[in-house]
Amino acid sequence: MPSLTLPYVPHYVAAPPSKESLSVLSYLLNVEGLKYELTVEYADLAIIDISKADTEEGRAALAIEVREALLDLRFLLCRESRVFARSGEAILSYRVDLTSEKQVYAGTMKQSGSYQGYKLRQYWHIGAGIRDQLEHYNINRDVTKRGHPETLRPLLPEIEELIARSLELPEDMLVNIHDYDAVGETYVRFMKYYPRTEEEETKTKNVWLKGHTDFGSITILWSQPVAGLQIMTPGGKWRWVRHIENALVVNAGDALDFLTGGYYKGTIHRVVKPPGDQENHPRLGVFYFVMPNDDVKLVPMAESPVLQRVGIQRRCIDSEAPMMEQWRKARTSAYGQSELENSKEKGVEQEVLNGVLVKHYN
Repeated sequence: MPSLTLPYVPHYVAAPPSKESLSVLSYLLNVEGLKYELTVEYADLAIIDISKADTEEGRAALAIEVREALLDLRFLLCRESRVFARSGEAILSYRVDLTSEKQVYAGTMKQSGSYQGYKLRQYWHIGAGIRDQLEHYNINRDVTKRGHPETLRPLLPEIEELIARSLELPEDMLVNIHDYDAVGETYVRFMKYYPRTEEEETKTKNVWLKGHTDFGSITILWSQPVAGLQIMTPGGKWRWVRHIENALVVNAGDALDFLTGGYYKGTIHRVVKPPGDQENHPRLGVFYFVMPNDDVKLVPMAESPVLQRVGIQRRCIDSEAPMMEQWRKARTSAYGQSELENSKEKGVEQEVLNGVLVKHYN
């Protein structure tokens, strides 16, 4: 019989927020022995107060705010202190030492197309012969398998309902294809980035994780103080994502791009070396990757009045569109392992998966 006594969890002491300028962050880029100072501005992200969803009027207003945010920078911040302030410490304090068991629970991403288990350090190729210095542990949403933080789960239907409403569709349309009891790969991830050597930083131009889109519908991550996350604007500029206490960052992924016919495009984002006053701190992350059911065919929701007005941009013809299971397995197996081709676009590499072009931004 399992013990009812909870194990001791050490108190999590977060790194102090960066004291760099609140409008811009500068950092040094070392390329072939030459040092350059780069200045990257903060993204002006919409802040959504999801507590407004308690009323019909609030939901109508939020649907407009969500639509504008996803069309603008494809990123938004959700803030609802009643939930987040209560749960934040518990989530970020989840630091189980599995050092002796990492190999036992190591994931088989390339073979299985699933991230379940441990992703060990140096599995992904970043560039110039350098491999990653991050590890993460992934737990399926099905609590009978492993379990996950319950605090994020109640928020998912509200976000999915607001997106459906912004497309002038029934609010439960997206919720129904993200059935919690259906077969799927929605999961929580606990991630740790380790500081890297100067040689690694030089060879990768301070990029810790290349620019990419997530392959699910939405990704939810806990805002934490160590900077590093950047998003690409529609104009092709990189912008830092500002830390806001007790907030969740939400971005769109490939599945939402498929389902909305390109109306809500996947958010291009990357992780780079933190600013100087944070560069020696490990960077922790807690994520919830939300995906449609495995048996959902990724074709546009053509019945949407919004899509009928603005037009649909398909990534492939409907008859050849992948099922969600096919798409997630292809993206998982290939990421950091496949040989990428140079695109005609500057700084872009690409590959074709399931007949669909996938871009990586370096």
